[in-house]
Amino acid sequence: MAQEKTVETTGLLGWIDHRFPLTKLWKEHLSEYYAPKNFNFWYFFGSLAMLVLVLQIATGIVLTMHYKPDAAQAFASVEYIMRDVPWGWLIRYMHSTGASAFFVVVYLHMFRGLLYGSYRKPRELIWIFGCMIFLALMAEAFMGYLLPWGQMSYWGAQVIVNLFSAIPFIGPELSIWIRGDYVVGDATLNRFFSFHVIAVPLVLLGLVVAHIIALHEVGSNNPDGIEIKAKKGADGIPLDGIPFHPYYTVHDILGVAVFLMAFSAILFFAPEFGGYFLEYNNFIPADPLVTPPHIAPVWYFTPFYSILRATTEDFLMWWMIPFLIAFTLLVLVSARSGLSKAIAVAVSAVLIVGFFVIDAKFWGVVAMGASVMILFALPWIDQSPARSIRYRPAFHRWLYGIFVVVFFVLGYFGTLSPSPTNEFFSKIGTLIYFAFFLLMPWWSTMGRFKPVPDRVTFAAH
Repeated sequence: MAQEKTVETTGLLGWIDHRFPLTKLWKEHLSEYYAPKNFNFWYFFGSLAMLVLVLQIATGIVLTMHYKPDAAQAFASVEYIMRDVPWGWLIRYMHSTGASAFFVVVYLHMFRGLLYGSYRKPRELIWIFGCMIFLALMAEAFMGYLLPWGQMSYWGAQVIVNLFSAIPFIGPELSIWIRGDYVVGDATLNRFFSFHVIAVPLVLLGLVVAHIIALHEVGSNNPDGIEIKAKKGADGIPLDGIPFHPYYTVHDILGVAVFLMAFSAILFFAPEFGGYFLEYNNFIPADPLVTPPHIAPVWYFTPFYSILRATTEDFLMWWMIPFLIAFTLLVLVSARSGLSKAIAVAVSAVLIVGFFVIDAKFWGVVAMGASVMILFALPWIDQSPARSIRYRPAFHRWLYGIFVVVFFVLGYFGTLSPSPTNEFFSKIGTLIYFAFFLLMPWWSTMGRFKPVPDRVTFAAH
């Protein structure tokens, strides 16, 4: 007989603890997980992301009960949910509003990481898991966007899937494989439904669990960017730490309350949100024979869509080539490693030659993908001596502000119809977006840094 496990609890809880480490997990991740005392407004969005995830899963399950993944019946099934299913309209609007809310809180959560250097050592893996969650969320949103089978969702999916055909050699076959047919049709709808309901949510949940486990392994960052584990009392508890439960579980209730008020206001009074949350063209059944005057993705994709559209042949020749040459010269002058210099020259040379040989449409797809993938490199390209923006030079704040403005500008122009003026501003925004990250190894070390205190800055309230 196996040796009896010793636990501190009794009764039903003790019976469970003998067989499952419930109390141990509670202590490690809540009651005895010490978080910094100085969390501020920006730290609400992690818990809000968890709330919206639960909301999306719960409403998605209900919608799946009535939805029919059939090109001939999909739009009608959504109308049936809206009109005939008890409270179906509320569930549908909760799901559609929740999709936009998810991206709002995730974008703000990621921006907090950027502000306070939450991706810096030893939290690189936390950031990588977070970026993978962002990618999974984008895939989930894109596949779910097609399911209502509205006019804009149909043609948006058609345009995005067709982009893969620009990839040399394998592009056309890859597009057919993604669609499951030569056009976006019933096969596409079925596989997108399968991925949206089963495959991607499983990946997303796994990544969220990994993200939280990695976070609790190394501990939470804070607005000062100070490791609280470095200063512990005689009892081994961080001097600037506080148990996550009940302090932050209660603290987060404030953020949840404010969020739910804003969420409910949109849900009941403006679920379409001016056509940004639910496009008006998606209240029209998909018609493969009628192309909308302007095809644009939903708002949370528009910054990256704007980068895609900005990457034209003249942008590559007259904007990117000079930038690559200047960047390469900067590496050659400043880099100490011969390997770094060789890699910079080789990559720039390959890209410049590729600009002449391969169609600009392909490079648009590459630029759109690179605009997301470059986020993974943040832990290594940020060389600042101070993690937090609080202790960085003033011009760093200006650069962060410019980046935010540029991101909004790209998002705005991604919603507009193509025109020479819109294309010009998108090109400027694209160049600034990539310059922000590619030049970060240099500008992040410049300026006069403020001394970082030994203890966190905290005022009780």
